[in-house]
Amino acid sequence: MTALMQPSPSACPACAAAPAAASLAARATAASSEQIALSLPTIHCSACISKIERALGAHPGVRSARVNLTLKRASIEAAPGVTAEQICALVEGLGFEAHELDAGTLNATATDRAGRDLLMRLAVAGFASMNVMLLSVSVWSGAEAATRDMFHWISAAITLPAIAFSGVPFFRSAWAALRKRRLNMDVPIVLAIVLAIMTSLWETMLSGEHAYFDAALTLTFFLLAGRYLDHRTRAIARSAAEELTALEVPRATRLREGAEEQVNLAELRLGDMILVRPGGRMPVDGEIVAGTSEIDRSLLTGETLPVFAGLGQAVSAGEVNLTGPLTIRATAVGADTSLHRMADLVAIAESGRSRYTSLADHAAKLYAPGVHILAGLSFLGWYLYSWDIRTALNIAAAVLIITCPCALGLAVPAVTTAASGRLFRRGMLIKHETALERLAQVDTVVFDKTGTLTTGSPQLSNLGTLPRPSLELALALAQGSSHPLAQAIMHAARAEGSVAAAVSNVTEVPGYGTKAMVGGQEVRLGRASWTGAQRLPETATFLKVGTEPPVALTFTDALRPGATEAVQALMAQGKRVILISGDSAPAVEALAQRLHIPHWLAEALPADKAARIAALREEGAHVLMVGDGLNDTAALSAADVSISPASALDAARVASDIVLLGNDLAPIAAACDTAKSAIRRIHENFRIATLYNLIAVPLAVAGLCSPLIAALAMSLSSMTVTLNALRLR
Repeated sequence: MTALMQPSPSACPACAAAPAAASLAARATAASSEQIALSLPTIHCSACISKIERALGAHPGVRSARVNLTLKRASIEAAPGVTAEQICALVEGLGFEAHELDAGTLNATATDRAGRDLLMRLAVAGFASMNVMLLSVSVWSGAEAATRDMFHWISAAITLPAIAFSGVPFFRSAWAALRKRRLNMDVPIVLAIVLAIMTSLWETMLSGEHAYFDAALTLTFFLLAGRYLDHRTRAIARSAAEELTALEVPRATRLREGAEEQVNLAELRLGDMILVRPGGRMPVDGEIVAGTSEIDRSLLTGETLPVFAGLGQAVSAGEVNLTGPLTIRATAVGADTSLHRMADLVAIAESGRSRYTSLADHAAKLYAPGVHILAGLSFLGWYLYSWDIRTALNIAAAVLIITCPCALGLAVPAVTTAASGRLFRRGMLIKHETALERLAQVDTVVFDKTGTLTTGSPQLSNLGTLPRPSLELALALAQGSSHPLAQAIMHAARAEGSVAAAVSNVTEVPGYGTKAMVGGQEVRLGRASWTGAQRLPETATFLKVGTEPPVALTFTDALRPGATEAVQALMAQGKRVILISGDSAPAVEALAQRLHIPHWLAEALPADKAARIAALREEGAHVLMVGDGLNDTAALSAADVSISPASALDAARVASDIVLLGNDLAPIAAACDTAKSAIRRIHENFRIATLYNLIAVPLAVAGLCSPLIAALAMSLSSMTVTLNALRLR
């Protein structure tokens, strides 16, 4: 042994210290880095990822940047001087929406321990089943007497610890159900595994010809594979309440004796003075004590247009300051803010929906007791008839195997997999395992307005009637503002070929509009009250030149593709359609009339939306909610089933059961039809499994089926159920 050992080479102290120094330097670099997380709700393809990653990589302060298309999120490592506001501005300059997330909140829930645990148990079951299968092949090939017994004992030595480790998820589930004096599908599965092992051990001890260690391991492996795939399908969708919390601003600018200081959100206290610059998000609930601006509340309330913000006005955490710096006095911090209260609403709604009982669980309540009673009676009857416990145990095992709920266990997932594939090809991603079952029951559909039925972007509607000089002046004032209406004027005028008029001294007045000088006269573009105009019922801004009468520029919110077709198709199916929005009553009423929606509710807060859906459900309605905003998350969670577009915020997509991958809403009605077809197939599969049991079980009870024939019959029933499910494709 000494001769084989290689002596370690001697080295100078500096060489020996180099690795440790390098490690310390790496840790110091990591510690001095800023970890920035951004939500990117509008990215949709690999080209978006490449564009954003190249731009971020070119920024001098960014050390690394990775964009995840599935989560619609960017993870950025930056130098200490780089702020999230700078990165958001860079991404928004590329034409993408960006919101800062709290990286600490996200990292706290990033570890997928359950997934790793399932994967480890799956690997053990797979490795053990392969080895036991090799030994079984030797027995099937003609091994006899001592050789056969040796292979059986080796199989037992592999199977027992492997099943004890890999079968833990099923054992826990079955035990939890039995402790509550109820049955689920895992109870007969566990009983079948345990009885197969007991029968195999009994046969091995008596030098019998047949053992079923390979069957027990293979059944465990396939069940674990299905459970792991189901877990991974939904692993990307964490709790919506966590996503809402991550949308909080992690840092704020606090004012103390006129000096600014950057502090963590947890350090803020009631009464603190906080500076919120244009483009920043409100870190707390508060009251404005200095400054005027406009606030974008679309994430919280769904209002299409920014609202004026002046002295004494209340603001809420999560709202975005648009045009001017504001100083606010904190009136609610931490868990008392409106954003946290919304997260609590979502958590409560999610827990209520989780009590839904699936078709498979309904079947288990009827099926599992019958299987256990039948197997027990078979064992007792044959033992009393023959007084041979070995014969009675083999027949009981055959009954349990032939009635093993594989066909019933496949009845639901086989259909939902086929239906999910069909809907995916139509642009819809099913996230929850019972979403199709709940969608098939829907009789009421609730739509959000902004960003769901409409694009959420205003469009200039009276472009053709505006005088050319007025349009050129409006363009000159609008191109210096980031206000949504100003941006709409700029895009429409440039698309029409207009050139901005020559103006001077362009100044944006926060909360009011933009002014400039032309030909010795003041020109204003902004609110009705600021320009001396009469307010119109529709969305409008006004251009006033000197003492001339103001000229109105009106706007409309463009419909999302397929909105009209989706609403009409849902009504044709006999479903009640309701429009609920946080937007103003005139805007909501106009859209309802445009789409012929008879029922609508305007100026609804997030809690109002959730309460309205809860009231509908109490009346006996089965509600589908379609929404995209932060203000929709509680309603999405409160509904029986929910859909959000892929462009929605992370929180809305996580709270929903189904994600609409494209911009077209038309597939929603088709999804309802597909869900009903899927439920019909599931019921057909239950009938197939029942018919199979009516034929096969009497044969097994009569002792006419060996465990091997029972296993083959069970496989045949599973194949029949799967083929019936594929008819959905």
